[in-house]
Amino acid sequence: MALISSTPPLFNDFKFSSHSQHRIPPILRSNKPHLSNPSYLLSFPQISSSFSQIDTQLRLPLFKSMPIVPSRKFNLKVRASAGGEEAIQDEFSWSSVILPFVFPALGGLLFGYDIGATSGATLSLQSAELSGTTWFNLSSVQLGLVVSGSLYGALFGSILVYPIADFLGRKRELLIAALLYFLGGSITAYAPELNVLLLGGVLYGLGIGLAMHGAPLYIAETCPSQIRGTLVSLKELFIVLGILFGYFVGSYQINAIGGWRYMFGFSAPIALLMALGVSGLPPSPRWLLLRAVQGKASLQEYKEKAIVALSKLRGRPAGDKVSEKQIEDTLVSLKSAYGSDQESEGSIFEVFQGPSLKAFVIGGGLVLFQQITGQPSVLYYAGQILQTAGFSAAADATRVSVVIGVFKLLMTSVAILKVDDLGRKPLLIGGISGITLSLLLLSAYYKFLGGFPLVAVGALLLYVGCYQISFGPISWLMVSEIFPLRTRGKGISLAVLTNFGSNALVTFAFSPLKELLGAENLFLLFGAIALLSLAFVLLYVPETKGLSLEDIENKILK
Repeated sequence: MALISSTPPLFNDFKFSSHSQHRIPPILRSNKPHLSNPSYLLSFPQISSSFSQIDTQLRLPLFKSMPIVPSRKFNLKVRASAGGEEAIQDEFSWSSVILPFVFPALGGLLFGYDIGATSGATLSLQSAELSGTTWFNLSSVQLGLVVSGSLYGALFGSILVYPIADFLGRKRELLIAALLYFLGGSITAYAPELNVLLLGGVLYGLGIGLAMHGAPLYIAETCPSQIRGTLVSLKELFIVLGILFGYFVGSYQINAIGGWRYMFGFSAPIALLMALGVSGLPPSPRWLLLRAVQGKASLQEYKEKAIVALSKLRGRPAGDKVSEKQIEDTLVSLKSAYGSDQESEGSIFEVFQGPSLKAFVIGGGLVLFQQITGQPSVLYYAGQILQTAGFSAAADATRVSVVIGVFKLLMTSVAILKVDDLGRKPLLIGGISGITLSLLLLSAYYKFLGGFPLVAVGALLLYVGCYQISFGPISWLMVSEIFPLRTRGKGISLAVLTNFGSNALVTFAFSPLKELLGAENLFLLFGAIALLSLAFVLLYVPETKGLSLEDIENKILK
């Protein structure tokens, strides 16, 4: 604890893609497939839904590629912004921005862990020999509740946090999320019967809803603007690592009596680490100023606290002049945004008015299109596509799964390394164009190119790669930076709700749509939606590269 609190905070500004995901459903086969064989994971839309959001960002290469210069400081520089105007680049120390990223990002890791662990836990729970219970014979409805309990909890959590986000604050919200993770993991691990297990799943899901809201907020509001895109995209890495960690624990405990208890319960110590780490972080300086302008605290007191917090987040001496000037500029911008309506938290419907509505159309539109362009469906067909191409053996499927994973890693690394260089909009345009082409190719394959399976394999890889450089990381980056400070808490809450809700809708509508339209017309429909999303990006989505959050509010939204 002392070590955590005394270490200077690092990556303060990372954001999660709340890529909506939910627990991976059980993979039920009579021959008891083993978790180490990923071939059977490809046949389930819920799994693919999870992967498409989560593995959207395997970005380990970034840590090798990121310039770690000998000097520990980045000096203030004047650089052309996305709009052609000059923007002041923030001064920061790399050693001061890591912990403020890592501990909020653990909320994403725990989100991913739930997805990975649930797949093995449901197998263990239903085994007469291995469950260690007398209630292992679950009905399909009961099993569905076990699998999707955290999704419903996350949906409820994102609704619950909407009116109270500014009251809680970013740091307190993350602490509550960590507590809910801890309670949910502990209760599911020690559940004496099914209803208690379901209660633990819902509590864990509430933690997901709060973490996917609070972490992007905290990271966006505390990181330097010139590396915000990189850090926001990196948050997905933790979700992917969480999934892989969940699979590892599941495969290790799959043959143990009561192994499902260990799979669910292993999240508890990670949640405890998250709580301890977050408790040692400074509050968001922007949130402190927001509460002061809303009349909820002394302006002078919270202004001084904001200066101290920003100094710590940038690795500067306490109360330095640079931090003081930045806080003063942010305060002026915030007062201007509130105008004569200061000392008010505003209406709960304020996010649907003026600049906030414009931001919601942009951010909410991106996370909606992220889901309804059909990424769960594409990966649902991955197993079938690979089998028609000749990869039918388990060993072949394993190798191909590894290749696809490496490909995702490479493409998401491209997004991380280029998002603050090329910008957000070019990556979206290029990626969505590739997604559209891949969906049309898949439709053609199922219509009249069935004799050319390599076309389908190429289209699958094209879809995965283009998703990784566009909708995957960039949608949540835009959501975290586009909303004005006055309504940022409510706006991101609505975006998280839109993401979870549309993910659930696409997943539940998949089977009836497949039966009604057939694979060829389903992919054609998704291709048309992808074309619509491309037009949306071209017409409505701005470029935010290099701009501070205040610049985005003043120069783009107004």
